[in-house]
Amino acid sequence: MKKYIKKQLKRIRIYFIFDAYKRTEYLVKNKVFKEVGKNFFYQPRKIPADPEFIKFHDNVVVTSDVIFMTHDITHIMLNNMSKDYYYKYNSGCIEVMNNVFIGSGSIILPNITIGNNVVIAAGSVVTKNIADNSVVAGNPARVIESFDEYVQKRREKNENLIEYTENISDDKLWDGFYKNKD
Repeated sequence: MKKYIKKQLKRIRIYFIFDAYKRTEYLVKNKVFKEVGKNFFYQPRKIPADPEFIKFHDNVVVTSDVIFMTHDITHIMLNNMSKDYYYKYNSGCIEVMNNVFIGSGSIILPNITIGNNVVIAAGSVVTKNIADNSVVAGNPARVIESFDEYVQKRREKNENLIEYTENISDDKLWDGFYKNKD
């Protein structure tokens, strides 16, 4: 019981660390996940139910509201429905390899490996392993282009983007917004 309470208090603490960089530092320092590589960034404030079933390798960025589902509790409903068969708890691991970006609001289901050099578009639902060098989007997530194609498009688009470290004014962003509409 003591271990459970400690785990829940850690979750509450993480939720109230508002700065994502500080939250990431806390997650790494306290070994919340099974494994975390170099250059890890974790923006969500919610921690998965079983973070010890998740490994992140090097250069992984997890943006806001990403959900890692390491389990499925349909066994509760199924066991309540039928006394003729006993359904077991279904859980699994998730491994995120090197150079991965997971877009906002994505859902990663259990028993998934996300390969090297992968971009997962916002709102995607990952139901199957993702091969290396892929950009995926949708529900269920499907490959929409190669990682290399994405990088090339981003390089071409880079001229129209604003450096994040600048003091960005609302007017500058709106001017760029309307300029790109033409």
